[in-house]
Amino acid sequence: MKKIAKYLMTYWEDELTGLEAITDYVMDLFNIDVSEVYISKDSFKMIEWVNNRQKTQLKKVAYVDWNRIPSEEEMNYILKDCQCSSEILIYSEAPPNFRFLSNFRRIDCFDITDSKWVTIDNLLTMDGVDIVLGTCSLSSTDLNVFLKHWLSGGCPRLKFFLAMIDTVNILQLLDGLMDNAVVVENDRNYSSPFGYSETLPFGVDIQRADGVTATVCEQMNETLVIAVWPETTYNYI
Repeated sequence: MKKIAKYLMTYWEDELTGLEAITDYVMDLFNIDVSEVYISKDSFKMIEWVNNRQKTQLKKVAYVDWNRIPSEEEMNYILKDCQCSSEILIYSEAPPNFRFLSNFRRIDCFDITDSKWVTIDNLLTMDGVDIVLGTCSLSSTDLNVFLKHWLSGGCPRLKFFLAMIDTVNILQLLDGLMDNAVVVENDRNYSSPFGYSETLPFGVDIQRADGVTATVCEQMNETLVIAVWPETTYNYI
């Protein structure tokens, strides 16, 4: 064991065994439960190991591995079956031709870097506070459907939405919504409950029947942001 700065570097013949041993030791030493796990393909089993080790459900599961692609079974487990109460982050390529055929469960924060597999049907089942979709295949017409879904009461907890799409077509995006649209030209800063921050240099405000307003803003690199006001003071982290 070698101490470097504020971190301990340990060496194990089997990485998973080492993670389990160190986690077990720290949990017993401080009498605490684990709230977050960051895993790769090699340490995937840590999710179940931690959940079996404690009664408190994990708050956050982050899958981070750009070297190897998770299997469809692993993707489905993260999205549908793993015991996690608040945040799911997937920073990895998705399996080729992957499709998620179930409804999304209620999770506060989704952050999926490679989200080309996310369809409009998938999106309409999400009930999140922050939804961040990296490179995706959704169209402006799809996101128009999502906006109308939100206006009619769908995804009611939404505070922040970001999607990187091929092309933002503002006419398709706001089709059927122009009577409820107010153009805003002044800069506004927005911070989401999970710490995502964006400057909205311009945008279009739309208002739900209950008076809640969202700003729809096209950012650089064909990125679409939906920010729901007011910014919440509650911190989910």
